[in-house]
Amino acid sequence: MSTYAGKKDSFMDSTFMTRLHQIFDPISVPFIMVNKDTEIVMINEAFAEYLEHPRDELIGKKVSDVDPNTRFPYVIKNKKPEIAYKHKFSNGHTAIVHRIPVLDDDGEVVYGFGMVVFDDIKQLQEVLEKNKLLEGKLSVYQEELKNMRGAKYNWKTIVGNSLVMQSVKSMAAKSAKTDSNVLIVGESGTGKELFAHAIHNDSRRADGPFVKLNCAAIPKDLLESELFGYEEGAFTGAKKQGKIGKFELASGGTIFLDEIGDMPLDMQVKILRVLQEKEIERIGGNKTIPVDCRIIAATNRELQERIKENLFREDLYYRLNVINVEVPPLRARKDDIEILTLKLMDKLSNSLGRFVSNITVDALESLKSYNWPGNIRELENVIERAINLTDQETIEIHHLPAYVIAHKPDHLEFEKQEPANFVSLREAVEDIEKSTILRCLKAVNYNKLKAAKILGISRTSLYEKIEKYHMDLPQ
Repeated sequence: MSTYAGKKDSFMDSTFMTRLHQIFDPISVPFIMVNKDTEIVMINEAFAEYLEHPRDELIGKKVSDVDPNTRFPYVIKNKKPEIAYKHKFSNGHTAIVHRIPVLDDDGEVVYGFGMVVFDDIKQLQEVLEKNKLLEGKLSVYQEELKNMRGAKYNWKTIVGNSLVMQSVKSMAAKSAKTDSNVLIVGESGTGKELFAHAIHNDSRRADGPFVKLNCAAIPKDLLESELFGYEEGAFTGAKKQGKIGKFELASGGTIFLDEIGDMPLDMQVKILRVLQEKEIERIGGNKTIPVDCRIIAATNRELQERIKENLFREDLYYRLNVINVEVPPLRARKDDIEILTLKLMDKLSNSLGRFVSNITVDALESLKSYNWPGNIRELENVIERAINLTDQETIEIHHLPAYVIAHKPDHLEFEKQEPANFVSLREAVEDIEKSTILRCLKAVNYNKLKAAKILGISRTSLYEKIEKYHMDLPQ
């Protein structure tokens, strides 16, 4: 009889548990299995030794009692696997681990499965070094190009269904179908770079490189070498083999010049020449190099004002401003704040390992009432702060900064209302629940699986609520 028979889980009898241990004990890789309540139902000897505990003491315990740093409670609630995560155990070991939730036919978590892939970072580094040797020598240029080639974002990444955002996305999508230069304008934090990525990924150059350069972040004396590269011995400190510039790297694809409004005047002249001649010349070189790349530029500056102040060339402005995409500030698209908040909560919960899926009505209304001078970047900062402050799965109004709460609208001050204006608490909750479900379904084009994930409920529960509230949804 197995020593674990008295600690069997609701969905696994002791015989099956014994079989699992017989299978996994001979394997030197640490394995663990927990139930939906994150109680340990199986752990092989390798993992017990790694955690420095006798196995008999571990079976039946919550995994958080053994390792307070565990992310299993988050994985069970979020229902999403975590593959090759770096994790520091409470005993000081740092490892690369997998955590995988196993779901039933209704999409509910039955148990979680975990394993240690590399039991220390040094081991991973040794494997990578061996792999690097097998691959042979890799040139610096190829590695740099590989790291810079891809555009990460597409139209789905740009969240917003307000009329103003639909108009902007429509204009940007049209620009993707041409090869003309694009100028993206908008305040800092509005997501201009997302549009640049999406335009490239939807263009005929999508298979080509996407090379980025922040014109405001590079010192003036280094900007030319970054853009055009240099030949061997071009100046003191130059690399022996020279360097390829961003325009050469972007040939066949797109170069994204962020903060173009801060580019020095002397460099603007050289950019204009590239636009006119379709060629560049490296520093210290004596030959021209043809380049075929599309320019997407972005700025939070008023370029017309910069032109009047002789800080930006008018001829360059008209060369870049063939297609103008103006990204609106968040205060001009407040209808998008709710869906943005839900998306950011999902994204940040995942990165922080804390399952926070709900926000109260008054907290959400406060977010909608604030003017957001820092735009989406500021909203993300506020949501991250709130997730760190809450001890539950819900963001409440007191988790928001005081300067945001100060803009709470008057209609949330219930004490100012007449008693006759109130409905029962049950009716109020049902009204909010129904409207929230409808707005979420509309935001995801009535994809019920996506809506259920965003709302933090099972698909079965969502269907029950749709039927309960007699929602008439598009087929």
